[in-house]
Amino acid sequence: MRDTELNLHDEVVYTTDNTSTHQKGTSESPTLTTQEGVPVADDENSLKIGTGPTLLEDFVLRNKLFHFDHERIPERVVHARGYGAHGYFETYDSLAKITKADLFQQKGQKTPVFVRFSTVAGNKGSADLARDVRGFAVKFYTNEGNWDLVGNNIPVFFIQDAIKFPDLIHAAKDEPDRGFPQAQTAHDNFWDFISLTPESMHMVMWIMSDRTLPRSLRFMEGFGVHTFRLVNDQGKATFVKFHWKPKLGMQSVTWDEAVKINGADPDFHRRDLWHAIESGHFPEWELGMQLFDESFCQKFPFDVLDATKLIPEEDVPVTPVGRLVLN
Repeated sequence: MRDTELNLHDEVVYTTDNTSTHQKGTSESPTLTTQEGVPVADDENSLKIGTGPTLLEDFVLRNKLFHFDHERIPERVVHARGYGAHGYFETYDSLAKITKADLFQQKGQKTPVFVRFSTVAGNKGSADLARDVRGFAVKFYTNEGNWDLVGNNIPVFFIQDAIKFPDLIHAAKDEPDRGFPQAQTAHDNFWDFISLTPESMHMVMWIMSDRTLPRSLRFMEGFGVHTFRLVNDQGKATFVKFHWKPKLGMQSVTWDEAVKINGADPDFHRRDLWHAIESGHFPEWELGMQLFDESFCQKFPFDVLDATKLIPEEDVPVTPVGRLVLN
């Protein structure tokens, strides 16, 4: 009888009864280890009491099962169906007067980006052309670190207070006792929430518009929704609302078209984005800013920090400051 052994120059592993179990690689093969770096001699046979039960002390077995259970990231509660692309952001002119953010300091400066588009209510297997809000999130990889500008394709939101967010999502998702309707809000829970939350009516009007049925992601606007603050080197603050304007303009489909497309090609939007980039027709947006100061906020008839309201472009024009290209 001999104890279990592994010789890196051999190709056979032996057990205590002197029988081979399985073939192993030669010394040129990389060593299999646990996530703590402990070499693994055998990941095909668990430790047992003779021919009896498996031993819980077999940390290789536990480690392998742990990895198996964690191979797939659980689906997001909202914005589960997403798709994105890499590209760059190019600044038109220096904005050093209003911000010290690295990506806005020099004319023509290019910053790598990643953009994720998404629907909200449906799961990751739902169809692209559901009548739904679209997420428009941009990650800028600046020299000073990553900056995330999270947004939607609608400039306002349902609620003023974040404490209502779980209630909103519970109302918008499918019924828990039946698992439908999927990727839509045509059920009583959602409309009960809307009727009990008057502040959401502005958002509902936008949802019922053509903006929630974009013909392509390349024809879709994006908004930061919230009011942000830019600060320059002198510490002076300027309020800003961010806008993404598609270079191709805005286009939508009709409801009948959306129903037909969902049945024929539920991946319609992601397929369109993929083929556009693959063929060299790179999607492009302009980043625009609505800029205003503290005195404007004091004179404005409502709270500029209220996400259920917007600031009309007639009052504060959108100034283009750069372009986003997905290539």
